[in-house]
Amino acid sequence: MLVHRSGPARGRRLALTGILLAALSLASALPAQAADTPPRGSAHMGMGVVEHDGSHGTPVPGGATQTEGVDVSSHQGNVAWSTLWSSGVKWAYAKATEGTYYTNPYFAQQYNGSYNVGMIRGAYHFATPDSTSGAAQANYFVDHGGGWSRDGRTLPGALDIEWNPYGAACYGKTQSQMVSWIRDFLTTYKARTGRDAVIYTATSWWTQCTGDYSGFAANNPLWIARYAASVGTLPAGWGVYTMWQYTSSGPTVGDHNRFNGALDRVQALANG
Repeated sequence: MLVHRSGPARGRRLALTGILLAALSLASALPAQAADTPPRGSAHMGMGVVEHDGSHGTPVPGGATQTEGVDVSSHQGNVAWSTLWSSGVKWAYAKATEGTYYTNPYFAQQYNGSYNVGMIRGAYHFATPDSTSGAAQANYFVDHGGGWSRDGRTLPGALDIEWNPYGAACYGKTQSQMVSWIRDFLTTYKARTGRDAVIYTATSWWTQCTGDYSGFAANNPLWIARYAASVGTLPAGWGVYTMWQYTSSGPTVGDHNRFNGALDRVQALANG
């Protein structure tokens, strides 16, 4: 004998079916690029350079004396520091933090490993101005490896401020809001460490998102990102660069840099 069920059980089934159909409809309505958005915490120096500025070769040998360096993040894992040292790399920066929600699980191996083979090392913070204030992120950075010590082999912390890999390029901020956020970070970092942080950026991003603000150039060393034979035009205020990230496809680790000067100038920056 067939039994026709109705009432609460049938109602629950209809409700579940409705929820499932609504979820499928919402998923189909999401923008296509959402699937390509990387997970928070995975950002690293220069990840937007090729997409936004392209790659136009590498520097030609010769010219002024420069000192080779690298920057690393969790993408490199445990780094072969002795191999890099033997190849002529003398300084390194390791990603310590991002926002106020991420610390690099390989930071100790990278930060201490570079130091142990003889390099001058530093830490960098990937800024996410859409998540928390500049002061909050500076404090998080200092509290999780981004501090500075007067040991002659520790570089001041670097603020990595570039294209937002998780959304709008300027993190939803106006140019004046972005300048204020950066100032908040830099002021807090100096209050905590006694050092002016290095600013890592690309000229095109800086122009777009800060209005080519020139007010930080007097105190904060510039680390410019440009994958080409020359650094090109620098952001407003900076007449010279201190460091230049010139490629993301170098030997041993991808991100290679040149310090604008001999090794004694790298040591001078470390000494403050």
